[in-house]
Amino acid sequence: MTEQNESLINHSERQPSERAVIFTGGRLGSWAFPHIGDSDFLIGADRGASFLVEHGYAPDLALGDFDSVDANQMTRIRQSAKELLIFDAIDKDWTDTELALNEALSRGYRQIAIIGGLGTRFDHSLANVHLLRQAVSVGCDASLIDEHNEIFLCTSECRLPQDERFPYVSLLPLTSEVTGIELQGFQYPLHNATLRIGWTLGISNVIAENTGVVKIDSGELFVIKSRD
Repeated sequence: MTEQNESLINHSERQPSERAVIFTGGRLGSWAFPHIGDSDFLIGADRGASFLVEHGYAPDLALGDFDSVDANQMTRIRQSAKELLIFDAIDKDWTDTELALNEALSRGYRQIAIIGGLGTRFDHSLANVHLLRQAVSVGCDASLIDEHNEIFLCTSECRLPQDERFPYVSLLPLTSEVTGIELQGFQYPLHNATLRIGWTLGISNVIAENTGVVKIDSGELFVIKSRD
């Protein structure tokens, strides 16, 4: 793949951030803005960069092949983004979202939220969900968020405070089998349970206490917080 790097000299003065937030080209709307913290390192991937700029945000980094934006939008991205990485649309191997994730990881971020990674293209949505595994493999706490879902990958123990935005919690294996599942604080608890790919046993649970706890002995388990 090829890339072009353009950086602006005058970066805004901000405290060093611990979290990167990636806006990518799936479904986006006003619901997304509360997920941006004041000190977050803000990345716009392709159309996600245009969305941020159109709503008054200056991405710390804009990247992608930008095949989903027109010339006027591209001009505004160039003017607003503090750093710009342009990849050749034909000669790149990765999706814009994966490029953004890899860039965040390479810069040392170990808390990453991907906003707008779910949309009308199921292939892209599924690929973005699977990117969570890449993040977890290097010790990154990553999640995929849209208006109706928050998705992350659990490999040992995960604690879920009650969240009125997302009343349902579903568990789906990423590996062929997940064993030793313990659910505490849920309406439907499990004890030393096993889930296998293709089973729907873990769908639509509810946290019944202040915090729900998910523990597993082996495997990798998607935790999906959702609402209708």
